[in-house]
Amino acid sequence: MTPQLTGVRRRAAELVGESGVVDGPLEGYHHETYVLTMPGKTRIVKLREPRERILWFDRRCFRSEEALLRALDGRISRIPVIHEVEGMALQVFIEGRTLKSRTWDDRWVPDAVHGQIVDLFRELAQVTPNTLKVERSCEVEDRAEDGDCDDFLDRLIVFVEKQVYEKNSPDFGRLFTDLGLHPDAFVQLRKNVSGLTRRDFSLLHADLHRENFVLDPLNQLWSIDWELAMLGDPLYDLATHLYLMSYPADQERRMAEDWARAVRGVRPRSARGWADDLDRILAFKRAQSVFTDVIRLSLSLRDGSNIHEARLPAAVRKLQTIMTAAAEPLGLAEIPSGYRIAEALVRWVNTAAPAVHEGAVASGA
Repeated sequence: MTPQLTGVRRRAAELVGESGVVDGPLEGYHHETYVLTMPGKTRIVKLREPRERILWFDRRCFRSEEALLRALDGRISRIPVIHEVEGMALQVFIEGRTLKSRTWDDRWVPDAVHGQIVDLFRELAQVTPNTLKVERSCEVEDRAEDGDCDDFLDRLIVFVEKQVYEKNSPDFGRLFTDLGLHPDAFVQLRKNVSGLTRRDFSLLHADLHRENFVLDPLNQLWSIDWELAMLGDPLYDLATHLYLMSYPADQERRMAEDWARAVRGVRPRSARGWADDLDRILAFKRAQSVFTDVIRLSLSLRDGSNIHEARLPAAVRKLQTIMTAAAEPLGLAEIPSGYRIAEALVRWVNTAAPAVHEGAVASGA
C-alpha cells in the first residue's frame, strides 16, 4: 500500500515537478522538512511546515524566520540564504554535516570550530534591538526593557510556568505531583536566580546546539534553525549554548571566557557581570528542562496501548539526573527514588487520555 502523502510532501512534489528531486522527511521534532532539488537549477532548498499537534516549549520572538534571515544577511556570517520559489521564501539547504554527527571524544570540539562559534557570538552582540527591523510576535508591553536582565529572565520563567507547567497540567498534572513538582517551585526558582546585572540587549539565536551547527566541505561553520531567536540578555545565549553542548569542563570554561572577551570587544556593556550571573542563568536552564523532559520522556514511553518497557529504565535515569541537577534552583526537598519515578511514569502511561498519546505520535516525540 502506498503511504498517504502529507500536505507539505504533496506541495514539495508540486514545486519540483517531474524533473526535480524531493528528499525527506529529514529528522526533526518541530517540523516536517524536505530538501528540494529544483529542475534546471543548482540551488537546493528546504520546504518545511510545523508538525500538527506539536508541543512547543520555547518562547518565540519573531513572526517569520525567513524574514529574520533576510534582515541578517550581511550582518551574521554563514546563515541560510533565502531563495524565492513560486512566491515562497525558502531556505537554501546547507551542504555538510552537523556537529552532532561528528565523532569527537568527550563532547569536545576542535579549536577551529570553537573559534567560529566565538565569532558568531561576536556578530550577534552587534545586532541591537534598535537596528533590527523585523516584525515581532510579542506585543511591546510584553518585552523587557533593554538592559533589564532580571525582567527578561522572569518573563522566561513565566512562560515555563504558564505555557509548559499550567497549560499541560490537565494531562500531566498528576505526574508532576507524583514527582514532587508543585507550583511553589516557581516561587523558589525566582528567588534563586534573581539579582542579575544590567546588560545591553542584543540578538540571541537561543538554540545553539550540535544539531544547529553545520560544517560544510570547507570546514566553515554555519548556524541554522533561527526560529527561536529573540532579543534579550546576551549572556542567556551563552548559558543556553553551554547547557545544550555539554562541553568538557575545561572547554566550557574556555568558551565562557572567550565569549566574554569577544562581546566586551564590541559592546562592553553587554558583558557586564557575566562571571557572577552565568551560574544563575544555567540554574534556570536546568530547572526549565525538568518540566519539558518530564513531558517528553513520558510521551516517549507510549507503545500503542501499552508502555514501552525497554525505554523505561533510561527514562527513569534521565529524570532522576535532571531533577537532581535542578533540585537547588527549584527548592526541591527531596529527589524521588528510581522506583518512585518508574511507578509514576507507568501510572501516567496507563491512565493518560488516548488523545494525548495520539498527539505525541504526531509530534514525533
